[in-house]
Amino acid sequence: MSQVAAEGVQRLAARAQAGYLWRVRVYYEDTDAGGVVYYANYLRFFERCRTEWMRALGFGQRELSQRDGVLFVVAGAELQFLRSAVLDDELTIGACLAERHASYVVFDQQAMRGSELLCRARVKVACIGARTMKPTRLPIALVTALGKIAQQPAVPADRVNQEN
Repeated sequence: MSQVAAEGVQRLAARAQAGYLWRVRVYYEDTDAGGVVYYANYLRFFERCRTEWMRALGFGQRELSQRDGVLFVVAGAELQFLRSAVLDDELTIGACLAERHASYVVFDQQAMRGSELLCRARVKVACIGARTMKPTRLPIALVTALGKIAQQPAVPADRVNQEN
């Protein structure tokens, strides 16, 4: 394992207690003509991981919009592509809370194939009003839940989602 991959695994493991892991299989639709995962699809994988994490915490996107009048939009993303995933690979996508502010959160995310770090990202997600489309504060219930994340135990490997 390369040093970069080892650092990614260590970082993911060390922060797992403050994060979420989600598994995904690479399908033909995820690849380019060469059978390699198209670079933009890592953003899709990361989005799904964050969304499933929030859903697991009790904060579905539809409910947040209807109940709290808020939406979440990606305000920035920085990705580093280190290795390629290919057709039929099983990936583990990780999301860790890096920063929490009044109207946005920042996630550190990784795509792993086994212990091999393929891609890492830092994604800033802003909270906006559903009607105004302007920045607004995170709902208090979400702030409370995010504040407790660091105190939760790591997600056991046998509880990591497996997509069919």
